[in-house]
Amino acid sequence: MIPFSVLDLSPVIEGATPRDAFRNTLDLAQHAERWGYRRYWLAEHHNMPGIASAATSLVIGHVAGGTKTIRVGSGGIMLPNHSPLVIAEQFGTLESLYPGRIDLGIGRAPGTDQRTAHALRRHMDLSVDTFPQDVLELQALLGTPHPDQKVHAVPGEGLNVPLWILGSSLYGAQLAAMLGLPYAFASHFAPDAMDQALEVYRTRFEPSAQLDRPYAMIGVNVIAAATDAEARLLFTSLQQQFVRLRRGVPGQVPPPLADMAGFWSDAERLGVERSLSVSVVGSPATVRQGLADVIEKTGADELMITASLYDHRARLRAFELTAEARDSLAREGKDAPAA
Repeated sequence: MIPFSVLDLSPVIEGATPRDAFRNTLDLAQHAERWGYRRYWLAEHHNMPGIASAATSLVIGHVAGGTKTIRVGSGGIMLPNHSPLVIAEQFGTLESLYPGRIDLGIGRAPGTDQRTAHALRRHMDLSVDTFPQDVLELQALLGTPHPDQKVHAVPGEGLNVPLWILGSSLYGAQLAAMLGLPYAFASHFAPDAMDQALEVYRTRFEPSAQLDRPYAMIGVNVIAAATDAEARLLFTSLQQQFVRLRRGVPGQVPPPLADMAGFWSDAERLGVERSLSVSVVGSPATVRQGLADVIEKTGADELMITASLYDHRARLRAFELTAEARDSLAREGKDAPAA
């Protein structure tokens, strides 16, 4: 009985602008709300021509203000790029404006290259990892203040915005388990450690005030279209993006390519296929079966669906078909639509 949610990077397609991307993001969020998706998350990336969601909390406000019921949050905020106080204030503001609808997913990676990370932080102390301490500080700032506390998040304190730990390795799984927080695994682009991370998280989980049992969400690329052939064609936009990223020349989302053979080398193809192995690409019937297989294999409590496509109408249709597949599975008792 698991819900489906949406992960959006506010993709900027070739020839378009971030303004276009934000318009499309809000349009997709409004459709996702009608189609029964539980939450809509935006991700923090920097210095990426094809991703417009760098100022993540601002885009979350844009989406939350244009929707009514769907939860909106970060998937995630890269906490090392910010002080916990700043994030507590930003998400305290969002929770105050849109009470009961804001999620705060936090990650440890910079969400960019090292040079850009230095520009963001102005210093790069890599000798000590303060991420666990920063998470605890953020929790404290959003929780009930202590009598002798000198620094307060206003707004923020006492609002207990739900925290999620994001990760693609055992590190995040261990931290989420230790703190008793929900865990989101980035299997949509880094699936290698997925099975082991889920096992570690579930076996080591310690109940907390926020969560009494493990709750694991996994990312899945879902490219749904009328036919398998059409879906595979649409999928080539994402495949091209991954190749360009690995070549060190990231760009805007390109149009589909009829023949990838002349675009990538065999080594690049194998690398991309491995990175995107947690993907369901095809017709409604193919997608329905693929989603059922993912749910059965992982035992996930929630699926976070992402689809980076060149054509916005095709993207809308992909999420609509995915929602229909979810509902079809629910009718057979294999799954349930979002609450």
